[in-house]
Amino acid sequence: MNEFFDIVVIGGGHAGCEAAAVAARMGAKTALVTMDSNQIGAMSCNPAIGGLGKGHLVREIDAWDGLMPHAADYAAIHYRMLNRSKGSAVQGPRIQADRNRYRKAIQTALSEQANLQIIEDMAESFQMDAGKIAGVLLADGRSVATKCVVLTTGTFLDAWLFCGEKKWRGGRIGEQPSLGLAEQLKALDLPLGRLKTGTPPRLDGRTIDWSRLQRQPSDEEPWTMASYGTGRVAPQIACALTRSNQQTHDIIRAGLDRSPLFSGAIEGRGPRYCPSIEDKIMKFGDRDGHQIFLEPEGLDTPLIYPNGVSTSLPEDVQQAFINSIEGLEKTEIVQSGYAVEYEFIDPRSLTHHLELKAMKGVFCAGQINGTTGYEEAAAQGLVAGISAACSVAGKTPPVFDRRNSYIGVMIDDLVLQGVTEPYRMLTARAEYRLGLRADNAVTRLSGQAKAFGALGAEMTAFVTKRQAEREKCQKLLQQTASSRDMQNVGAHVTEGASHSLFEWLRFPAVTREHLEKLIPELTQLSDAVVTEMIDDGRYAPYLERQDAELARLAGNDNMPLPDQLNYAAIAGLSNEMVERFSAARPPDMAAASRVRGVTPAALAAIWIHAKKVTL
Repeated sequence: MNEFFDIVVIGGGHAGCEAAAVAARMGAKTALVTMDSNQIGAMSCNPAIGGLGKGHLVREIDAWDGLMPHAADYAAIHYRMLNRSKGSAVQGPRIQADRNRYRKAIQTALSEQANLQIIEDMAESFQMDAGKIAGVLLADGRSVATKCVVLTTGTFLDAWLFCGEKKWRGGRIGEQPSLGLAEQLKALDLPLGRLKTGTPPRLDGRTIDWSRLQRQPSDEEPWTMASYGTGRVAPQIACALTRSNQQTHDIIRAGLDRSPLFSGAIEGRGPRYCPSIEDKIMKFGDRDGHQIFLEPEGLDTPLIYPNGVSTSLPEDVQQAFINSIEGLEKTEIVQSGYAVEYEFIDPRSLTHHLELKAMKGVFCAGQINGTTGYEEAAAQGLVAGISAACSVAGKTPPVFDRRNSYIGVMIDDLVLQGVTEPYRMLTARAEYRLGLRADNAVTRLSGQAKAFGALGAEMTAFVTKRQAEREKCQKLLQQTASSRDMQNVGAHVTEGASHSLFEWLRFPAVTREHLEKLIPELTQLSDAVVTEMIDDGRYAPYLERQDAELARLAGNDNMPLPDQLNYAAIAGLSNEMVERFSAARPPDMAAASRVRGVTPAALAAIWIHAKKVTL
């Protein structure tokens, strides 16, 4: 063998980049093997980061000093906080990125990372020694010795591309699939399956009639994805909104006989929460239209991503249905949409540290584990990289569990439940979501990250300063104020007792402005710290109630569930859970806990609802 590395990461997508970076930050000599170094950090589908549930993952990656949040801010040309009208626990930060700026930011960060070397080649196979990983054989005949491998092949493992009647090999348009590794994994008798994902056609924005569309400007509030850094650096531009119509749907229906999704050419199941336009038309035939978000792909390109029309229909059908949509009557397609079908490993074959149970020293992250999305991939890459670095150092890896992170929710769901479709993070999956806000990720996780040596110098300094500010803010909010004090600063409260200022935050009438009038020192602290502490106070009674309800849930397995229970009426229950419980009709909570794919969040929601119904 030639050179030795502690860890070899295979794949330069979002999972591979985070895995390589964190392993190197933790001191492991790391190699990143990729077929094309120019494509490292490429955004294969929509150049967007974050969203509902996904934004929480990005903030948790940030808490571990990951690459994605900083690259997102460098590339962001549009910021939008989703669910703004709801509580901060379920708000989702999302940005639209300049595709080229994002890739440049990731590549620059990796090139500057100590302990990391990039190898441009294809990984052909693993080299084993007594059941343990010993090295990786490359396509050019070289072999690289290593103790650990992080496998992040994305959609490239034994992959096919589809567009109408056309079918060809590829993991992404214009790029070859990974076949050698796929054959070896099959030979090792690992539990494999096939999944499908897709992308919409790319449009020429110069041929869109923007004057007829609803404009969506970037948020004016100066929030960012990363907790520290240069802030917003790219010009901000607007997105736009349009809708499909009956003519669109008729064109799509007429072309379904040429769709690989309906002809049987594609075997793998696609993501339920990001369906193709074909699936939408067939499953929701009663709707007169579906929203389509027109999102720019960058500052220096006319390409527009029509979010909401993922498709693998033939090119002529794609052009026809696009031209049937308001504002797009003369729009030209630059690149047709297509579907990708690829091999994945059943994540139930992994430990909670994302190590293959059957192959010690091999960790898997990203779409190879049955997930979908940049954020899910990057978060898994972070965990796999941390776990591999700990393995090399002889340390026990940290535990990401359901109580401390969305990352923990995702991994627990994957390794315990497996997947029947590409897994997507949703806030509804997290039963402790009231305490797992996007704005408190650093407080929740950065202390652990620092203890494991995963933080760079800048992040370490930031976390230290932030913790000091938080402690100061906590001390200030522990001061007591009477109802008269609150009334004197304009708060309309009738409570007669005195409370700490933190406790007064339980009253909706008490605002930040009232607190700052009582304690001017608050204005000297960072806005993010004060906002987080105020949210802590707002959510305190709900968190206490949630903890009590979940504790009682453990002792209520014998609670009966009415046979005619309307699961669709249960608040907080996802469509997936409604479908599964409506079919299973469990007689009690014990049986409900055994429904395939059930999450603790779903059990908690059912228990609370059933208790109200039976009272």
